[in-house]
Amino acid sequence: MSAKTAVCKKGMPDLELIRNFLKSRANPCFDIIYEKYAAKVYSKCIALLKDEAMAKDATQEIFMKVFLNLSKFGERAQFSTWLYSITYNYCIDFLRKKNRRGNIFSDDMERAPDVEDDEVSDKVLLEMKVDHLRKVLEMIPPDDKYVLLMKYQEDLSIKEIADVLEKSESAIKMKIKRAKAKAQVALREVEEVLN
Repeated sequence: MSAKTAVCKKGMPDLELIRNFLKSRANPCFDIIYEKYAAKVYSKCIALLKDEAMAKDATQEIFMKVFLNLSKFGERAQFSTWLYSITYNYCIDFLRKKNRRGNIFSDDMERAPDVEDDEVSDKVLLEMKVDHLRKVLEMIPPDDKYVLLMKYQEDLSIKEIADVLEKSESAIKMKIKRAKAKAQVALREVEEVLN
C-alpha cells in the first residue's frame, strides 16, 4: 500500500486511523475521527462554555488544533483522553481570557476545610439531589467544579485528570479533596436556604 492510498474505514481503532492519516494525510481518516468525536467535544464545550454558538466555534477550533497537531499525539494515553485534554484546556483558556481572571488553576490553592473522611464526602456528593447539585456546582469556583465533573461525571481516573490538567497525581488528589470540602460547605448553605 503506498502512502497516498491508506485505507480508512469506520470502526477502525483510533490509533490505526491516526497512523494512516499521519502517513498519507488522507482526509477520510481525519473525517472518521471527526465524525466519531465531534459530538462529544461539542458536548464538553457546551458544558464548559454554557453557550451554543461559542461551543460550535470552539469545537471547530479544537479540531483545527487536532488536525494541525496530530503528529504530537504521543500514544502515551488514549486518543480520547488527549482530545479531552485539548478540549478542556481550550475552553478554560477561553474562559480565562473572557473573564480576565488570570490563572484559575494556580498552584496556590486556598485553604479549604478538612474533610473528615473521603468516603463520607463521596457519599454526600453521590446522594445529593439533582437540584441541590446544580446549585452547589454554581457556587464553587470553576476549577473545583470541573475537577469534580471529571472525577464523577466523566469517571476519569486520578492519572487521567492529572494528564488533562498537567499536574501531579498527588496535586489532583488534594484538589479533589478540597473541591469536595467546598461542595459540602456549599451544600450546607443551599440546604439552609431551602429549609
